[in-house]
Amino acid sequence: MKLRDRILAHLRQRHYRPQDIKALGHSLALNKKERNSLKFEIRQLLSKGGIVYVQGDRLALAGEDDTRTGKIMFRQGGSAFVILDPMPGRAGANTLDEPAIQIAPEDTGVALHGDKVLVKISPRMSRARNGRPPEPQGRVASIVERASNTVVGNLVRIRNKFYVNVDDPRFVQDIAVGDPAASRIKPVPGPGDKVVVALSEWTARHKPLEGKITQCLGKTFEPGAELAGILIKHHLDPKFPADVEREVAALPSEVVATQLPGRLDYRDTPTFTIDPDDAKDFDDALSIETLDNDETRVGIHIADVSNYVRPGTALDREARGRGNSTYLVGTVIPMLPQKLSNGLCSLVEGQDRLCKAVFLTFDKKLRVTNTTFASTVIRSRKRLTYKQAYAFMFENSIAKIRALPVPPAHQTGSTGRALKELTDLELVDLQHWLRSLWKIAAKLRRERMARGSLDLDMPETKIFVDEKGYADRLERIENDESHQLIEEFMLAANEAVARLTRAHKLVSLYRVHDEPDEDKLIEYQKVLATAGVEAGDLTQRKEIVKVLAALEKHPQGYVLRSQLLRSLKKACYRATPDGHYGLAKKDYTHFTSPIRRYSDLVVHRVLAYYLIKHAGHPVPADYKFGYSAGSMASLGEHLSLTETNSAEAERESVKIKTLEFFERELSKKKKTKFDAVITDVRGAGIFIELTESMSFGFINKDSFTGDVYFPNASNTAFVGRKTKKHLKVGEHITVVVKKVDRTKRQMDFAMA
Repeated sequence: MKLRDRILAHLRQRHYRPQDIKALGHSLALNKKERNSLKFEIRQLLSKGGIVYVQGDRLALAGEDDTRTGKIMFRQGGSAFVILDPMPGRAGANTLDEPAIQIAPEDTGVALHGDKVLVKISPRMSRARNGRPPEPQGRVASIVERASNTVVGNLVRIRNKFYVNVDDPRFVQDIAVGDPAASRIKPVPGPGDKVVVALSEWTARHKPLEGKITQCLGKTFEPGAELAGILIKHHLDPKFPADVEREVAALPSEVVATQLPGRLDYRDTPTFTIDPDDAKDFDDALSIETLDNDETRVGIHIADVSNYVRPGTALDREARGRGNSTYLVGTVIPMLPQKLSNGLCSLVEGQDRLCKAVFLTFDKKLRVTNTTFASTVIRSRKRLTYKQAYAFMFENSIAKIRALPVPPAHQTGSTGRALKELTDLELVDLQHWLRSLWKIAAKLRRERMARGSLDLDMPETKIFVDEKGYADRLERIENDESHQLIEEFMLAANEAVARLTRAHKLVSLYRVHDEPDEDKLIEYQKVLATAGVEAGDLTQRKEIVKVLAALEKHPQGYVLRSQLLRSLKKACYRATPDGHYGLAKKDYTHFTSPIRRYSDLVVHRVLAYYLIKHAGHPVPADYKFGYSAGSMASLGEHLSLTETNSAEAERESVKIKTLEFFERELSKKKKTKFDAVITDVRGAGIFIELTESMSFGFINKDSFTGDVYFPNASNTAFVGRKTKKHLKVGEHITVVVKKVDRTKRQMDFAMA
């Protein structure tokens, strides 16, 4: 039995009494080698939440004596909740099955947002409110691990003392810092500067939280300083280590002939990419061929990053550590250096590029008759934007299509040729190929939805920046047919590769989405009821499909769909093919974005192994596979964490830039009017969602115009005294920006 298992077995014994590490070693009768490993194993178990310290320095299983470990998350008002770590031996990677432990402000101790804490769970339950069931309560007993030793915030001066207001409004303590003049930082930070603070140890709640300024990032709210703050907070680095840069410099700048043996040559086959206006890199391309017997072969060609990023290199270690690219508003922190991400691996127009490909053959009834895999070399004929692709799909006038612009050069990794530079024949060919592909993709989509796949795609707001980095324009991006065309072929490729690796029992990574927790679906059903949406048994997939259809036209549709997503489990990476609930697929992986996701790069290596072992592909001189089931499982956990970190950074970037955009609106002489819908009614006013940007805000009742409004008897609407007009949920109104608080990250509006 492994030492870790022996420790847990000993702690589970009925008559066990908490011991310190030394006594535990004696009880286990460890030899010298095992005693040397004991502290390491204890640290690992403590970090994973399997065991906890009690009575000072004594060890016990988590969950004994009503104590558990978990991550504490604060609210702006000072209260918090703890997301519990899974109990020892409990299967599954998702920790959201158990209710969070609610913590009152006075019971948070010296915890800070995001810390790992030991929480003492109370037998009392919270009161039911707003349709939510009672929840367990507790208090923080101790800090297991700080989330971070540094924070970023705005330096302020109150009389002769200096403080830092942390950027994250959920960080409720201000940090006392010394006089910046004594910090030896040049230039000396002053009030209004964004600074980095190293936190001092905080051991008593009645004492102030203190820290030391270590870096000045510039003026608070300036684009450069805001970006730097996000990078530091989320441990993102736009620069690469010197050894990585040396390895990349040694790579060729273009595809060379020695790399082509064993590859299918698709350079003369119609192939193109479809991506957003502001795409920085291009992972995927589609090819289309007409075969005999009215068959059509579609190639999904994915950049062959594995050809350049070899296991064991500094480049590979760095890519693995980053886990994925992070797409902040106006910039990207890439997983791979620019020579690869924007150059050698990016499927730019008119350049030879190496790919791994999935080929799907369809008969004249658009049924898949054959699936094959290969390494290819392609040359994209056109870099299309989604808007351009949509026009080719549904606009008959070639003149109107030709007039469409290329994306601004400062926003994208490659603009491609302007459509006005293409001949009529090239434009007509593109139109024919895209319409043929959409005919197939539309059928794939109908069949997927008929199998119960959940349509969880929601409109998003894209924020575009000007050349100085300021938020310049908001645009609502719909998941229209041009997006769906690409989505269906990428899903099909991901499914095909997952089915292949599972069938051949290859060690691989899978994209897993577990079945939802029944209690969370019951809770969501109650939320729907308060919004007037009837729902049956949501554990039945068909009922969720019905709800999603009903929410498409519901005034609170976006909010309620977001709440549904939070009720489902989070997708993750795992070494076992456990299926994808949301897509209703038994087999699913990530294969189509190896420039920006390390998981996909790993799956490419698995496919390369298959092609060598089963398809007779040549063996590279420096080839090695080197993955085991254990290493793949560990890798899946790591990549799930880096994905979460990037998603949080991206959300913060969007929030900051949205506030920046609306703050700039305040300075305009002529106020922009925005269409909005009322999403909630409270005693103090109404909450709204802007229909174009999907931004949220509040209108105080004192700002209502055109009449004097009073709340109705049920407090569900404000009613005009004279006009009898109702301001209720679902009502459409026109508003202007009144106030933007970038510190609290809140916006107030007024009726236009």
